[in-house]
Amino acid sequence: MLDSLITSKTRVKLLLKFFLNPGTKAYLRGLAEELGESTNGVRVELNRLTKAGLLETSSDGRTKLYQANVRHSLFPDLHSVVKKFLGIDKVEGILAELGTVEAALITGDYAQGNDSGIIDLVIVGQIQRDFLQHLIEKAEDAINRKIRALVLSQEEFNRLKDKLKVDKALVVWTSDSSSKR
Repeated sequence: MLDSLITSKTRVKLLLKFFLNPGTKAYLRGLAEELGESTNGVRVELNRLTKAGLLETSSDGRTKLYQANVRHSLFPDLHSVVKKFLGIDKVEGILAELGTVEAALITGDYAQGNDSGIIDLVIVGQIQRDFLQHLIEKAEDAINRKIRALVLSQEEFNRLKDKLKVDKALVVWTSDSSSKR
């Protein structure tokens, strides 16, 4: 859907990268390598997105870093479109129906804004695993992506959070807020 609205595949990849997880920062050469695109093609699109105010820049020494401009009036809408394009909204729907979910995070490629086709979901709480599997199967059909779910108790999560790289994860649910993020 997104790639039929936006004809530049590089621009679509950049929107996914920056607008799925707004804390993501990246530099030109790293993006070109990660996206498998030429530095010139990535530079052109970064310049367009920056000129439009959708991205902002900062410096790390001589390196120019890019990140989403969360203060832009279109940020919430683009964030929502990207989540829908990747199927994250369906994942949030799963969480709403599960019961006692303390937290849910997306880890791996999707947390970094890379559409790998597999969504790694960590759920902290006590849930019915059979019901979770049923909901996952429905969501996978709807979004045409696989969902790998790992269900942990709070104690297991605390013990494993370093290995799960939760500092780079995308939080999609917390019980503290009693709502989806």
